[in-house]
Amino acid sequence: MMHTTHHHFDKSHFTTWACLKLFILLSIFQQSFSFEANAQSKPNIVFIFADDHDQMTISAYGNALLQTPNIDRIAKEGVVFKNSFCTNSICAPSRAVILTGKHSHINGHKDNRPQTRFDSSQVTFPKLLQKAGYTTALVGKWHLRSNPTGFDYWDIHDDQGQYYNPDFISVQGKRQLKGYSTDITTDLALNWLEKNKNSQKPFLLMVQNKAPHTPFYPHTKYLGLFDSITVPEPNSLFDDYSQSITTLRDQEMTILEHMGPVGELKVERSVAKFYKIPGEGIHRDMYYDTVETGRMDKADRLVWEKERMKRSIDYMTKNPKARNEIISWKYQQYIKDYMRCVVSVDENVGRLLDYLENNGLSKNTIIVYSSDQGFWLGQRGWFDKRWMYEQSMRMPLIIKWPGITKARFSETLVQNLDYAPTFLEMAGINIPAEIQGKSLVSILKNDKVKLNRDALFYQYFEYPQPHRVQPHYGIRTERYKLIYFNGLNQYELYDLKTDPSEINNLAANDAYSALLKEMKAKLEIEKKRYKVVE
Repeated sequence: MMHTTHHHFDKSHFTTWACLKLFILLSIFQQSFSFEANAQSKPNIVFIFADDHDQMTISAYGNALLQTPNIDRIAKEGVVFKNSFCTNSICAPSRAVILTGKHSHINGHKDNRPQTRFDSSQVTFPKLLQKAGYTTALVGKWHLRSNPTGFDYWDIHDDQGQYYNPDFISVQGKRQLKGYSTDITTDLALNWLEKNKNSQKPFLLMVQNKAPHTPFYPHTKYLGLFDSITVPEPNSLFDDYSQSITTLRDQEMTILEHMGPVGELKVERSVAKFYKIPGEGIHRDMYYDTVETGRMDKADRLVWEKERMKRSIDYMTKNPKARNEIISWKYQQYIKDYMRCVVSVDENVGRLLDYLENNGLSKNTIIVYSSDQGFWLGQRGWFDKRWMYEQSMRMPLIIKWPGITKARFSETLVQNLDYAPTFLEMAGINIPAEIQGKSLVSILKNDKVKLNRDALFYQYFEYPQPHRVQPHYGIRTERYKLIYFNGLNQYELYDLKTDPSEINNLAANDAYSALLKEMKAKLEIEKKRYKVVE
């Protein structure tokens, strides 16, 4: 006889167990939801950074010199800061200011000299983001002569870097990568994103391009671009400085005499030597040529040899004799190469934006586009940067924050000093008291908000080489600029409303003595504010 075992069903026991199980599941779900919500509440930050990229070659700023459709994509949903400036218009110091939110004399990195190394033990915004749970990454140009700190991953150019087949340094050491610098930097960024796209942690990714820094070597695929056009010349291209103060006459950054025909203009050496104009220096120029062409693959070198021959024949055929003709010819070669380099930067910005959009990352990712300073694009017959004048002090800044910003211009006076506190507030991190910049978050959220700031402080230290730009410091208000050349005990005063090109120095004009006194007093206030000690 088969015996059947009857299991007693305890309804109350089942109810207790079911409730407990439901409670556990709800707790797990709640914790998971809380974690994901917390992760999503902190935005990702992609900071794209070019070198020496002037506002005049970004079409989002309304300048027609060059179209940049991909950088413009950021501006279509972001804030374009028209009055964005640096604190020290030179590569490494500007980067140190951005990292620390402190002026050069405070963070210790005043110049580009080989012996100047960034003190990586000090507090930086990547370190604070990392401490707060961000994954941090840096690719491209670093130029601070010390290993990056505050980054979970970094892969950087060796010093200034090279355009073709550049050397990169990571924690594994130095190696040479094949390809074009701007493409490679973006490749490294995309590879890192691909590996980290599913992480629940928010991230900071800094993408720092060498381009369009001198010697302006564009990708071979863009060499023919702009050949058929004549780029408009600045009104002051042929300035002879006869009416200028000593500081302008003493500099060594003219297109005429100081832009190298071989490395920067890509003319054959024999032609450059034969047609060398009086005072024209080619020593540094030969170095640039060797660094770049010596690294090229055979295919790229052949393309460049043809291009050099074409430019050399053009130069010999025209054989300009008059001063202005020489300047015009050099200007056209240089500005077109500069623009071609920018085209590659813009192309790669598009690659980054496409990846973020195609992988569901764009909705919670802040995009920032900037540079380390502006650049002289032929104004006063110059190239390079360094000066407190508008062309080098003014820099691009475009910020897109999904759900926060909309397409608009901001007239607010901002500096690269402000980047660190802005990134920190974006991430919900307390801003250390020692940071000297101001967060721009309130302006990003509300275009009617004003910063409590009526002047920007600027300083430049590196002298005499390169370019013999005298050390100076000063302030810029919405309308006026006061520059003090401390080695010469010489002031310059400009009315930016009536004289935006800063041609007419008003410091010695008795009619402006009251204004000069007022600006000197304001300068002392700013020096005290930023703890400047002479």
